[in-house]
Amino acid sequence: MTTRTGKVIVNQTVSADGYSAGLNQTEERPFGDDGGDGWGGRLHAWMFDAGDENRAEVDQINAASAVIMGRNMFGPVRGEWDRQWNGWWGDNPPFHTPVFVLTHHAREPQPMEGGTTYHFVTDGIESALAQARAAAGDGDISIHGGATTINQYLAAGLVDELRLHIVPLTLGAGVRLFEGVPPLKLEQVTSRAATSVVHVTYRVLPGSGVTPSQ
Repeated sequence: MTTRTGKVIVNQTVSADGYSAGLNQTEERPFGDDGGDGWGGRLHAWMFDAGDENRAEVDQINAASAVIMGRNMFGPVRGEWDRQWNGWWGDNPPFHTPVFVLTHHAREPQPMEGGTTYHFVTDGIESALAQARAAAGDGDISIHGGATTINQYLAAGLVDELRLHIVPLTLGAGVRLFEGVPPLKLEQVTSRAATSVVHVTYRVLPGSGVTPSQ
């Protein structure tokens, strides 16, 4: 039997109260009521405004051999694909690797510049993970989000490592990490405080994400 070496890793930026986006998300404000202009500038300032200080964590995110994301993270189009939306990231997305987008509506793969190809998966999270594993080989798979997608993988016990980037603000409401997820057993692996963020890595231990017997 072949033993896989790649890990399934969650990478997620959250507010101090656990939200990855605010209420009232729209195409014009994809992060909703996020304490700023709706484009996640405050949540993700650690990455874009202080990238040098946080280079190791940014490089870890970019080292994934395959990426999984939910349709809400991919874009604002709902229902059938009534326009050729190719993500928020332009013609040359930052992934440079296969990206598997969870959706209920079939669509042909979409190659982009720089090595990114979007694959649209209609038969659930386990199918997306199996396809990502095949694409990644022995490399790591990153579940980029959003929180609803991450929560599904956590609840199913399919995550090996949880990398949280916790920023010093609260949103009070919105899309929250761990919502509806059974209790998790976590082992802290690393933590590092930077100027505008705390990076914490947890190993998800066996038995996590399973609803206890009644």
